[in-house]
Amino acid sequence: MGTDLLPKYIRENYEVREWKHACAILRNDFPDEWKDLVDLLTNFRLCKSWIVNPGGRKSKVSHFIDTFLYERGWTEKQFRTAVHVDDSVVESPTHQVDCFKNKVALEIEWNNKDPFFDRDLNNFRLLFDLRAVSVGIIITRCDSLQEIFKSLGRGASYGASTTHMSKLLPRIEGGGGAGCPVLVFGIKSSLYDESC
Repeated sequence: MGTDLLPKYIRENYEVREWKHACAILRNDFPDEWKDLVDLLTNFRLCKSWIVNPGGRKSKVSHFIDTFLYERGWTEKQFRTAVHVDDSVVESPTHQVDCFKNKVALEIEWNNKDPFFDRDLNNFRLLFDLRAVSVGIIITRCDSLQEIFKSLGRGASYGASTTHMSKLLPRIEGGGGAGCPVLVFGIKSSLYDESC
């Protein structure tokens, strides 16, 4: 079961990993969000122009994903959390989630420094413990894309210390998400499109 619930196209074009039955929970308890995710991943292509023309503050990959989901009712979300002990209140704001809808949190880590994965997983853990998030999703890139970046003269911009699957998986397998069900997708080179 597990990732077999995803369409074959997604399993073939993304490196997919899940923890704590994330696919089953998402598909059965959050069918609208599951459909949004499947549609997003099916429609996504990694355009050559997005790699050779840097995006500035936000990458074109992140912009595509954000826009696709925002048009379906997802939002960027900052949670206001605090710790209360008797009359003492300590504010404990969380990191802003890239895309959020109905207790499903999605983060896009295309080309950040790899400690951003720690931040995302810690955020998922905290928000899951507070019953604000039921499933955390991370979309990043597969290591194999580095060959494409090098062929386009952009290899140095996507270095070994930036976000990609081999930096993410040990963090999750080491318990970084704690009890939160987590689903991750690594964009494979099969999604690379030279025509756009």
